[in-house]
Amino acid sequence: MAILKNIRTLGLCATMLSTALVGAQAKEIKVGVIYDQTGPFAGGGSVNASIGTQIAIDLINERGGIEGYKIVPINVDAQSKVEVAINAAERLINDDKVDLVMGVYSSAQCVPMAAKVDNAKGFMWANVCISSAVFKDRNLSRVFRAQVHSDQYGEASCKFLAEQSKATLGIAPADLKVAIIHEDGPYGSGVAKANAEACKKAGINVVLDEGYAVSATDLSPLIAKLRRARPDVILHTGYNPDIALFLRQAKEQGLKWKALIGHGAGYANIDRIRETAGKDVDYVMDVDPVAAQLLDPKTLAPGLGDVITEVQKRFKAKTGQDYAETNVWMGFNQSWILFTDVLPRAIKTYGGIDPDSLRKAALDADIPVGGTVQGYGVKFNPPGDSMAGQNARSFPVVIQHNPGGAKVVWPAEVKTADPVMPLPKGQTFAP
Repeated sequence: MAILKNIRTLGLCATMLSTALVGAQAKEIKVGVIYDQTGPFAGGGSVNASIGTQIAIDLINERGGIEGYKIVPINVDAQSKVEVAINAAERLINDDKVDLVMGVYSSAQCVPMAAKVDNAKGFMWANVCISSAVFKDRNLSRVFRAQVHSDQYGEASCKFLAEQSKATLGIAPADLKVAIIHEDGPYGSGVAKANAEACKKAGINVVLDEGYAVSATDLSPLIAKLRRARPDVILHTGYNPDIALFLRQAKEQGLKWKALIGHGAGYANIDRIRETAGKDVDYVMDVDPVAAQLLDPKTLAPGLGDVITEVQKRFKAKTGQDYAETNVWMGFNQSWILFTDVLPRAIKTYGGIDPDSLRKAALDADIPVGGTVQGYGVKFNPPGDSMAGQNARSFPVVIQHNPGGAKVVWPAEVKTADPVMPLPKGQTFAP
């Protein structure tokens, strides 16, 4: 009887242990990941951002997860449509019961989605969308973005021109003629507004400030206005299809400029533009968070250089492409910050992964400059700030896509080459 009793006891213990192990293995963080896999935004950078995000998820899970939790993504295609993205967020929160929503490429989707998630008392982590309107004067409490915002994009290009105009173009800032053109959604309008304000502050002469519908099929009227204004520099904010259309029609109609500076989105994925524009995009510049492989790893926190190498390796294995462009790093970097800094703190310090614990953990983030793969640090603006939830330590750079490869040309602290301005003789758009 004693032996039988011991066997039963051992069997009960084994069952309890098995149940405990199953429970431990079942700990999951369900993440709703929303990107555009189809439609015009897909090729503009959204697919690449989703690849970067998935690489971060894979790396974390391969390392054992986060404090015993496995990340389980529920991926949704927003189809480059605002209503689809918003409906997806609501479905993920209400039906799939995700612990948080992340991703989002388009600011047109991001602005209303952020409000929806916050009102639903969920938690949203914005990876790519840049419009300052996501946060400005909205006092969101459960939406956070480590990413650069559109005011910084607009300011950067004008600061760059103010510093470089005399030295590279031989034109004093007050005599420099700049045209601002943009798609008229929240993203383009936000950057253009910051362009106008920053250029005015720098004393630069803005000769045209014009928006257009992102779905436009003919930009000839805009190009005619540009030909009349004869700007030295064009500041352009757009997505991939409208950028390609602009370059094609500008070439057809003989528009010339000394420099063209884009601002993220379509300009981040220069290889996609090259598919239609070829060498016409040589020497185009782009204001963006940096593609991490362009930085000197010695300027970053220990270990991040190895992370960058691994991401590049996996991106090439997935796509066959050697160059991981900026959107890849936006998707990866924001995810990495969440998975390695915010979520562990939420679990260890605040006891869970509910929206309130995530919110508290995000507000505690304090990563110094150089502590992320894109160089900037992380410290979120607190409640009551006009940009509550936005990273106060983020910053963009100016990248120039030269025939020999992409180079960081501004700011001086991280640049790897001097800018080529004006366009070399013989280039398509050179005066």
